[in-house]
Amino acid sequence: MPENRASVFSYLLFMPLLALGINHQTAPVDIREKVTFAPEQMVDALQQAVSLDEVSEAVIVSTCNRTELYCEVGEQYQGGVKRWLAEYHQLNTAELEPYIYQYENQQAIRHLFRVASGLDSMVLGEPQILGQLKSAYDTACSTNVVKTVLGRLFQHGFTVGKKVRTDTAIGANPVSVAFAAVSLSKQIFGDLSSLHALMIGAGETIELAARHLNGQGIGGLTIANRTLERGQLLADELGADAVTIGDIPDRLVQADIVVSSTASQLPILGKGATETALKKRKHKPIFMVDLAVPRDIEPQVGELDDVYLYTVDDLKEVIDENRRSREEAASEALDIIQREVVHFDHWIKTHQSADEIRKLRTTAELKKQECLKKAYSMLENKEDIDTVLQTLASNLTNKLLHGPTVEMRKALKENDADKIALLHSLIDH
Repeated sequence: MPENRASVFSYLLFMPLLALGINHQTAPVDIREKVTFAPEQMVDALQQAVSLDEVSEAVIVSTCNRTELYCEVGEQYQGGVKRWLAEYHQLNTAELEPYIYQYENQQAIRHLFRVASGLDSMVLGEPQILGQLKSAYDTACSTNVVKTVLGRLFQHGFTVGKKVRTDTAIGANPVSVAFAAVSLSKQIFGDLSSLHALMIGAGETIELAARHLNGQGIGGLTIANRTLERGQLLADELGADAVTIGDIPDRLVQADIVVSSTASQLPILGKGATETALKKRKHKPIFMVDLAVPRDIEPQVGELDDVYLYTVDDLKEVIDENRRSREEAASEALDIIQREVVHFDHWIKTHQSADEIRKLRTTAELKKQECLKKAYSMLENKEDIDTVLQTLASNLTNKLLHGPTVEMRKALKENDADKIALLHSLIDH
C-alpha cells in the first residue's frame, strides 16, 4: 500500500497495543531484579505510565520471572514507555536495551495469550502466572488506568488461559518453580523425613513449595513471614511453626532446607547470619533456594562451604525436563491461541472502525449544522426559498467534498493510482 494512502486511512489499520518488558528468557536475575515493581510502588507506577502523552491505559505485570507493561498507545508512539521504564528504576535506556522485547498489535495480543496460557513461563504450562495476571489487572482497574481496549484484551486473555488448560494437557502433572525447587531437594537428600525446612514468606509460591514438601514427607516446617498472622494462617494449614522475619537467624540453625520468596527490596538473609548458623550446626549442609526477584539471599551466601544456594535461574535444568513432556500439549495450545488472536483482532478492528465512523458522522453533522444555520439566517432575511435551498445544497456539498478534493489533487499530482481509485469508490457510493 502506498505511504500516502496509508497515512490517510491509517485508522482502518492501526491497532494501538503495545507489550514491552523483560523476562527470564531475555535477562538474567541481576538485571530483572533492577526493574521489578514492589507492590507498594504499583499504583504510583501505573499513574506515571498513563501520564505519558503516548499512553492512554496501562497494566503492569511484575513477578520474579518478568516485568511487563501492556499499554494502549497513540499512533505516533516514539518509545516513551521504554524510556520511562528505565528512568523509573534510575537506569539508562541503553543499559536495558539488550534485554527488552517489544510487541505491537497482533504480536502483543499473541504474547499476552501465551503468557496467560503458561507458554511463556520458565515452567511450561505453570498455572501461577494466570493468577498473577489477574492480580496485576485488578490493581490497574482499581487505579482507574484501564479502559475499553485493555479491559477487553485481559478478559479475553483470562478466557484463553482457562480454555488452554481445559482443552489440552498443558496443566497435567502440575509443575512450577516451587515444584522444581522441591524436586531438586529430593534429588539431593533423597528421604526428607528427617529434615526440617524453613520457608521465608507466606505468598503463593511459598505455599506451593510448602505443600509439595509436605507431600514429599518433610520432617518439619517453619514459616517465617514479616506479618506473623499471615504466616500463622499458612502454618496452621500445614501443621508447621510460624515465626517472624526477625527470628530467622535462630531458626536457621535447625534448617536443612531453606526456600525463600518475598517481595522485599533488600536481602533478608546475609552471609554473616548464615556463617553463624553453620557453626552451630557443626557445618551440616544447608540447601537454599532463592525464588525471589530481587533476591532474598545475598549471593555471597553461596560462597560458603556447606551451603548449596540456587536461584530461579539455576532451576532451569530441572524445569527443562518437565518442559519436554508438555511440548505436544503446547502445540495444541498454540492452535487455540492463534484462533483467539484472530477473534480479538476482529473485535478491535470493529471497535476502532465504529469509533472512526462516529467521528466521521460527528464531523459531517457539524458541517450540516453550519449550513443549516446559514440557511435559517437567509430565511429570516426573507430570501427566496429556492435560493436558500440552492445555497444550502451547494454549501453542504462543498464542505463534505473539501477534504476528499484536496486528497484527490495530491493523488493526481503524485500519480497514486490506488489512492485515486479509493477516493473514487468513496465518492461513487
